[in-house]
Amino acid sequence: MTENKDAPPAREAPQDAPQEAPAGDGAPAPAGRPVIEVSPGVHKRLTTGLGGFAMALGACMLLVLAIYVITPRSNKEVLPTVNYGSQLWAMRNDAPYSVYSPEGLGPRWRPTSSRLHGLESGGKEPVAWHLGFVTPSDEYAALEQSNEKASEYVPRMTNSSTPLGTQQVGGATWSKYHRKDKKANSLARTLPDGVSLVVTGTASYEELAVLAASLEPQKKDERLTPSTTATPRS
Repeated sequence: MTENKDAPPAREAPQDAPQEAPAGDGAPAPAGRPVIEVSPGVHKRLTTGLGGFAMALGACMLLVLAIYVITPRSNKEVLPTVNYGSQLWAMRNDAPYSVYSPEGLGPRWRPTSSRLHGLESGGKEPVAWHLGFVTPSDEYAALEQSNEKASEYVPRMTNSSTPLGTQQVGGATWSKYHRKDKKANSLARTLPDGVSLVVTGTASYEELAVLAASLEPQKKDERLTPSTTATPRS
């Protein structure tokens, strides 16, 4: 065979070139892939599987519980403020009697509920209006009025059939009631036309007297719009 003198000489592999070992258990990582060394403790935590996950989850739950315990909370229900102008308008113009409504209550008397009953019955049922307030002392007081028979309506609204006595409010005599198990105080008065007025709630008799003294008869007024409400005096 003739030797080709023009061919370049073969290159020899460098003496210190790394030799790539075959992959397999215990074999070093292939060339070019980084190797991260960890301590035996970290290796154990990374490879404990479900036990380590459970411990981490438990720690998170304890943290959430601690935050819940130290976070201030209020169990007090906040009632919405309502506009009772439409109910006042309906009672003022359509009720079969002169309706009474609060006038001049301060801004700290906050209306929270207003309900009508029987107005659409055309006189077949008694007509009643409930109007509830949160008082300045953060108690509850409600005005209840109806042309229902007083001997049935008043005991039901006051949760009692036996008055404790009487109280003078604005020159008028009101009967006092108390229901201990319901923590309810009440003042009631039946007008000459048979309509009963009851102010009742957890408020003191002093605050109930303020609500009772504010009640004024309302005359029919076709110019009154449903959005109108009594403007509190300061």
